Amino acid sequence: MNYEIHYSCCSHVGKRRNENQDNFLCDGKYLGDFEDTVEFSMNGCTDHAQPYVFGVFDGMGGEEHGELASLIAARCAANLKIGSCPIEDLQQYCKTANEEICRYADDNDIVSMGTTAVIIVFAENEIDLCNIGDSKAFHFDGEKLEQISVDHYAATIYGKKPPLSQNLGIPPTELMIEPHYARGYYHAGDIYLLCSDGLTDMVSTKEIAEILTETAAGGNTDVSNAAEKLLQKALDNGGRDNITIILCRVKKRKLGLFDKIFHFMLG
Repeated sequence: MNYEIHYSCCSHVGKRRNENQDNFLCDGKYLGDFEDTVEFSMNGCTDHAQPYVFGVFDGMGGEEHGELASLIAARCAANLKIGSCPIEDLQQYCKTANEEICRYADDNDIVSMGTTAVIIVFAENEIDLCNIGDSKAFHFDGEKLEQISVDHYAATIYGKKPPLSQNLGIPPTELMIEPHYARGYYHAGDIYLLCSDGLTDMVSTKEIAEILTETAAGGNTDVSNAAEKLLQKALDNGGRDNITIILCRVKKRKLGLFDKIFHFMLG
């Protein structure tokens, strides 16, 4: 890849929950055993030649064992192999993760368990996205914040948050899952945000854009400060749910001497 991906990931139980039912995939890592995980954070930069995958998974609090559903989804994502057709790989991932969650529920006599999922893949020349449920993905170009995921909500009474119409963990005999897929192109300076609704229910898109604008204006590729500000804003505004945030900023990679020679030979 000719780009570096600078990332920051944090996951917090929030102020009102007893356990964290969120999970994520970042730098190949995910929350494993849920040993009283109150807060987790990590930062870094990747310059891999292979496609790079980030994801957020929000176990459904209204269902049994939401933390296990999000864990299964995260583990499946960690085993995701991206080839020449990332969208097809993401489609297969959704099918596999859904089957794994349903199988676990059947084997353990669990009536219902589910999770949302939002995943982005930074491939060589494009970004690929899939999502199901209401965990969100945003693109920020330095000026405009745009949601690039699609929320899956059912109809509800006005003024109340609607229930999900789609999630991972739905038996095929009940309903065929229909995740959203999209493809686009990334550029140097772009910022991508993945998050559970613990952020977006507490922090408006205007407030999110203001924090990301400060980050973009600073010209610094380190997004950890922005992730911390978003998390703190969600906590200050009530922290009613688990909060998981992944921020990725794209930077043009500086070519080393070997790279320059290699590109010269190719040219």
